[in-house]
Amino acid sequence: MPPYKISRTGIGLVPEGRQIFPNLNVYENLVATSSNRFKIRNPWTLDRVLELFPRLKDRLNNMGNQLSGGEQQMLAIGRALMTNPRMLILDEATEGLAPLIKNEIWDCLKGLKSSGQSILVVDKSIKALTDLADRHYIMEKGKIEWIGDSSTLNSNKEIQHRYLGI
Repeated sequence: MPPYKISRTGIGLVPEGRQIFPNLNVYENLVATSSNRFKIRNPWTLDRVLELFPRLKDRLNNMGNQLSGGEQQMLAIGRALMTNPRMLILDEATEGLAPLIKNEIWDCLKGLKSSGQSILVVDKSIKALTDLADRHYIMEKGKIEWIGDSSTLNSNKEIQHRYLGI
């Protein structure tokens, strides 16, 4: 399916590796994807994204390639939110980020969840995922091998050992 059709389904993607536009500044990266095609009541705007990620406010005129990895991830999340998605998908949400930035990203995702945003996260941070998610899907070689909630995953040592290496 072409990307424009995927976007029309209401999916906002934060891809692995962020894939921001390096030669556009922060402002341009954010407004390039803005859309409210679903006419939601409280749409994501530039101001809302900058409120969520205040670091970006100070960097509006900086090019994407001048940002730290954490700032690039914030920009990638903000860019996806500017599409006003029904479902926000993050692939490797905190990969390669400093611990403090990882915590900031997880706190942001918790806030988004509490505001009603549907989120699907792929990540290796099991503790953070079990704190965030209502449901977990463990895949192996493209096949779903296990489905359950956080308490079941936390208490099932066999599943943790078999699929997660814990």
